[in-house]
Amino acid sequence: MSSYGYSAYMDDTPLDYSCIGEGKTVQETIDDFNVSYDEMRQYYHSIGKYFEEVEYDFYYDTASFLQYYGKAFSLAGLEVITGVNQTQLGHYLHGRRKPRRKTIDKIQQGVERFAQELTVVRFS
Repeated sequence: MSSYGYSAYMDDTPLDYSCIGEGKTVQETIDDFNVSYDEMRQYYHSIGKYFEEVEYDFYYDTASFLQYYGKAFSLAGLEVITGVNQTQLGHYLHGRRKPRRKTIDKIQQGVERFAQELTVVRFS
């Protein structure tokens, strides 16, 4: 998360351009990034320079995910979903610690498993 709210950026890339986006919400950030990408493409075309089109995806860092979804899930609930201790999740949320790759993968798998479970829920 940036001081603006959220930020999106192109990680290390062999491209000779880069784009960023910022916003107060996740959707604002994605929209701003897409505008930045379109403006970069237009600029390259205006100066007659080749613009390499790329496909991109957006990823949360752990702290941003925990903050964004903290509106819907408590850390205790996320502990049940992910198997990661809520105290540890709190450290990630507040930036006191950064999770190792193994822990990030564990959180990812827990969230994916929970999302899959939700797809079969039906109410009568």
